[in-house]
Amino acid sequence: MIIREYRHDDIKQMTDIWNEVVEEGNAFPQEEILDYETGEKFFSSQTYCGVAVENEQVLGLYILHPNNVGRCGHICNSSYAVASCARGKHIGERLVTDSIKTAKSAGFLILQFNAVVETNIRARRLYERIGFHQLGVIKNGFRMKDGHYENICPYYIELC
Repeated sequence: MIIREYRHDDIKQMTDIWNEVVEEGNAFPQEEILDYETGEKFFSSQTYCGVAVENEQVLGLYILHPNNVGRCGHICNSSYAVASCARGKHIGERLVTDSIKTAKSAGFLILQFNAVVETNIRARRLYERIGFHQLGVIKNGFRMKDGHYENICPYYIELC
């Protein structure tokens, strides 16, 4: 498996994986499903998109973009999605470590996650193992697909 920058011919698979995570309703704040056109626009608007590819099949992806503007423009944000059929193979870890390298290369100084759902223990353990710091807890900051609220835990890592 390799991690590389996305190409135009990856968009269909990327959109499918992204939509799968959105439809699960327990990790991404987005609720809108992307079609090919909106997916193409969304992914091309990012600073960078990386894909995990094996045998020409996209198994996961990440998006990287500024978290804010101006005086906070040195802080970036990233989101990760792994196809359900490929979970448990450490693809997420490879995507996170690649995004850290890419963020550094792009000149960002901090990578921040705004809304890690508290019950997403696997992601939280991964982030902490890599060196991310939890900023606190925002009570009831994430509305789950079934309508109940879960806490969110913002995380950050310094890239310098």
